[in-house]
Amino acid sequence: MQRPDGRMPDVLRPVKITTNYTMYAEGSVLVEMGNTKVICTASVENKVPPFLEGKGLGWVTAEYAMLPRATNTRKKRDIKSLKLDGRSSEIQRLIGRALRAVVDREALGERQITVDCDVIQADGGTRCASITGGFVALWLACKKLLDEGVIEKMPLSAQVAAVSVGIFEDEAILDLNYAEDSHAIVDCNVVMTSAGEFIEVQGTGEGRPFSDGELQQLLALGRAGCQALCQAQRTAMGESL
Repeated sequence: MQRPDGRMPDVLRPVKITTNYTMYAEGSVLVEMGNTKVICTASVENKVPPFLEGKGLGWVTAEYAMLPRATNTRKKRDIKSLKLDGRSSEIQRLIGRALRAVVDREALGERQITVDCDVIQADGGTRCASITGGFVALWLACKKLLDEGVIEKMPLSAQVAAVSVGIFEDEAILDLNYAEDSHAIVDCNVVMTSAGEFIEVQGTGEGRPFSDGELQQLLALGRAGCQALCQAQRTAMGESL
């Protein structure tokens, strides 16, 4: 099976993570996975949602948006309908869950970090790129708090990365681009920590059901892909957790 861009089934697209991409946010990143590009910024606020006030716990949340011309046709901004579309809402909840999984909220203290993920160019895997880049932005923000003495210890216990896997033309493949994702028989997203633990697995039989053996193939590809992405994060960060 020949993939549209010539990659072997188990090969990631080229990955590039540029830190300190913008000048105002406590943490900012441009993450590029092939032709998919996402700007991730982490903003610190010295307050928490009302349900956490007085509990000594911090909070990490996320917002996700796709710019109007990130795709081959213009997507209207959500503000036009005065509400977030269902896809964006689902994705930003996923990003928030993924990042909170490695946060010591007591060590963070009563402050909130919001990670904004804005897709400037989409070619498949935007939610996975957002999680992978969003983690680095979050780490930069936490490191700034630590370096400035605002918190006493790093509140992140591990790295988080995510990658898409799927079955395309009856073969399991890693890191699907749009041409593959739009025709995948099975579509799956794998979110893992640098310690090799799963945070979330989202898998759907788009064209047919899939077997336990195929699922194991997909999980193995996802694990290898997340390990490689964690290494790319470490290179960008200059250290690891």
